[in-house]
Amino acid sequence: MQRVLRGERIVDALVSVTFVTRSAIRVLNSRHLKRNTHTDVIAFGYRQPGRPSTLVGDIYIAVDVARDSARENGVGVREELTRLVVHGALHVAGHDHPHLRRMQSPMWRKQERLVRSLAR
Repeated sequence: MQRVLRGERIVDALVSVTFVTRSAIRVLNSRHLKRNTHTDVIAFGYRQPGRPSTLVGDIYIAVDVARDSARENGVGVREELTRLVVHGALHVAGHDHPHLRRMQSPMWRKQERLVRSLAR
């Protein structure tokens, strides 16, 4: 995550990563994003006014959903969890993507470059 945040010019950060169940992430998704379904990752970032290089954030990852996604995409669970941490860190840093076409977004391309670089 440090590499991701450094690449975003964030020099001071406190970001938590919490692994949750499928049902817990569904509750978070419903409560905070008004989507009544499970998802793989949800992230919240908080910038300090007047300090754009300082960041506080929370990333929630549903391990069961990640495991299913890894199987469906023919990748290892470790790679998929890395992808979700990177994805969450980019969201915390302020990136976003269209909901339905996220795999064509600049954020997705950046995420995949970072995942490949971390796999080395």
